[in-house]
Amino acid sequence: MNTTAFVTFIVVTFLVALISWIKTRKHKITTSAGLFLANRTLSFTAVGSALFFTNISAAEFVGSSESVYINNMTVMAWGVSSVFAMLVVSEFVIPVYLKGAMSTTPDFLESRYDPQTKKLVSFLFLIGYLVNLLPIVLYSGAVALNGLFHFSDSWNISYGSSIWILVWCIGLVGSLYSILGGLKAIVISDLVLGACMFTGALLLAYFGLRHVGNGDLQHGIHTILTSKTEHFNSIGKTGDAIPFSTIFTGMILMNLFYWGTEQVIVQQALASSDLKASQKGIALACAGKLLGPLLFMLPGIIAVHMYSNMQNTTEVFSRVVSDVSPPVLSGFIAAVIFGAAITSFSPGLNSASTLFILNIYKPAKEKKGIALTEANMLKSSKIFEMFASLLAMFIAPLFIFSNDSFYTFMQKINAAFSIPIFTIMFVGFVTKKVPPIAAKIGLGFCFLAYIFTQMVFDTGIHFLHVLAILFVVTTAIMLIIGRLYPMETAYVAQNKQVVDLKPWKNRYWVNGLLLLIMILLFLLFSPAYLASNP
Repeated sequence: MNTTAFVTFIVVTFLVALISWIKTRKHKITTSAGLFLANRTLSFTAVGSALFFTNISAAEFVGSSESVYINNMTVMAWGVSSVFAMLVVSEFVIPVYLKGAMSTTPDFLESRYDPQTKKLVSFLFLIGYLVNLLPIVLYSGAVALNGLFHFSDSWNISYGSSIWILVWCIGLVGSLYSILGGLKAIVISDLVLGACMFTGALLLAYFGLRHVGNGDLQHGIHTILTSKTEHFNSIGKTGDAIPFSTIFTGMILMNLFYWGTEQVIVQQALASSDLKASQKGIALACAGKLLGPLLFMLPGIIAVHMYSNMQNTTEVFSRVVSDVSPPVLSGFIAAVIFGAAITSFSPGLNSASTLFILNIYKPAKEKKGIALTEANMLKSSKIFEMFASLLAMFIAPLFIFSNDSFYTFMQKINAAFSIPIFTIMFVGFVTKKVPPIAAKIGLGFCFLAYIFTQMVFDTGIHFLHVLAILFVVTTAIMLIIGRLYPMETAYVAQNKQVVDLKPWKNRYWVNGLLLLIMILLFLLFSPAYLASNP
């Protein structure tokens, strides 16, 4: 372990925490709205950075670099194509949530269907967070930090043991952030870490390309542009990690779910001061997603030219940072990785707590005639977050036994929870009379069918195409039930007038520019340009 790198890591991490404390020390959390939604006061820069950094965990660095190294840049599609989904959500979905003053995305299901559907989906969300989202954030952060500092060698323990220790370190710090600071503290950290991330990415690119060029930056650039260029390809074929056709089937559905119904993401937009701030914030987050190839893919390209055969490919990113960066930069990037893990884990905890307290715990108490005070809810939310974090810390190290590419494995697990929820949300948005029973049947059918196609029957079809098929079938089932047993009264959205719903007037040309850049990135990283044979 390099002492300079470790000291830099400690100093930068401390400074980020100090800035967050200074900015939030006068922000006293006395209400559930303050804990969960920062009292709906976030500016567009706060919303944009929170959306982007909540989405970015160490899994992005670890998984993207690994996928580029062992395959190519087809994994880029997840982040870059999400821009389209984000803009659709900004224009059509967020206004509905803000109009109804919703605190959680299942709140829409209660107003559209019934309280039982809301509770059922809240349970499904919580299961996904506790056994998938939170553990994956902890595991990927631990893998990255161990690769950067080689704790297993320094402590003379096994790789698995070092992952266990680091998982618990990240989990405990992340829990404190969420429990003590709430959403406001998380957002402040996002702003600071966002600036650090872009700085670190540029410096890593500089030193990495110099290393490939034997000290000459221009020679390094020439080398990666003229040899092994197949790794630049983002237009996937059948055998690639992400076939290009899947962008138009299951991937677009998962992205729409993630940015439009995933509580841990949408909660950042729901905390905005008004619709204009929310839409501008989403556009800002889109700009960040378009920088994904620079932030997350380039280290994998550099690794292709440095290592011919790595055994543990999950450490591709960490190995590049350790081998090409001066110690100060290694420590700085380690702090960013640690921060990324914290500011993905903490919002996940905060959102899980929001769902549990507002959608499950509070209604259960009120059904028994018990009126909860704000103090009761704050205390209960902290207890639940401690339980959730402990469970995640026990589960996270088990991901070491996964055989798939880490990024692919993560997305397959996400799909089991995302598409069933998205389907009933989608039908709820586009219809007015499909009844609650259709949502329950659709949810159960889609979830079980996906599990069977992935764990019981080998369909031979890419899991993203399977998702699209199940979406269509489930939607058809719900529409048939809606035709046979329609609701007596059509659903009408209510305007609770909590925030200003005036939209951002410049959104159309900004959104058009973002979509154009998205298309140009796919052209740039294709056989027509960078991935062509020299």
